[in-house]
Amino acid sequence: MEETISLKELFQTIKKRLSLIIIITALATATSGIISYFVLTPIYQSSTQILINQEKSDQQAYNPAEVQTNLQLINTYNVIIKSPVVLDKVISELGLDMSVDDLNESISVLSEQDSQVVNISVQNASPQLAADIANSVAKVFQKEIVEIMNVNNVNILSEAQLGEDPSPVKPKPALNMAIAFVVGMMTAVGAAFLLEFLDNTIKNEQDIEKQLGLPVLGAITRIDMETEMKEQENNPIANRTRGESLGS
Repeated sequence: MEETISLKELFQTIKKRLSLIIIITALATATSGIISYFVLTPIYQSSTQILINQEKSDQQAYNPAEVQTNLQLINTYNVIIKSPVVLDKVISELGLDMSVDDLNESISVLSEQDSQVVNISVQNASPQLAADIANSVAKVFQKEIVEIMNVNNVNILSEAQLGEDPSPVKPKPALNMAIAFVVGMMTAVGAAFLLEFLDNTIKNEQDIEKQLGLPVLGAITRIDMETEMKEQENNPIANRTRGESLGS
């Protein structure tokens, strides 16, 4: 026989396991907060922008073909910016204690579609070092591209600046705790229904009907004789009635 679960039974299960749900959700949220605030290292981000554009003369202020060429070169420039040719010089210039691969992973190069502006972003545990690396990468690339491709069309549009009170880009404790709260609650509700599904014990007449598929004709109630005797002693009417019954 196919079993159906009513909405009332779902709410009863949640109500029955409410303490478990609250504990698991609170533990997940608290753990996420502790890890975000006290375990994970704050990471700061700093960015600089370069412009891919030839210097214009007075006779020629705008050349569409030249702009299109610059746009096509941007993808190539994005690769060169993160190449060992540039990063090795950045490590040497700043005296960094990291490999080229580690520095490469901390740098991201992005450019908007049909835009000649390239954004170089660097993430590091030190906000000052992140700004220094971003500026150094832009300057080294500007020098090296002249020798690599024999072109001089890179200009630094804006340098990375260290603000008065820099804030980390990650971790984000509030977001992490919100995600942990939702995931913890979903996990707790799932665990509550799983425990209810695995619970095969018979607790009442309805459980017997579900297990055997037969109607319950009667039930035997457990009577505490000691409690019953005390109730009779404290009830004079019941004792008098009992005595009349025995006398007759």
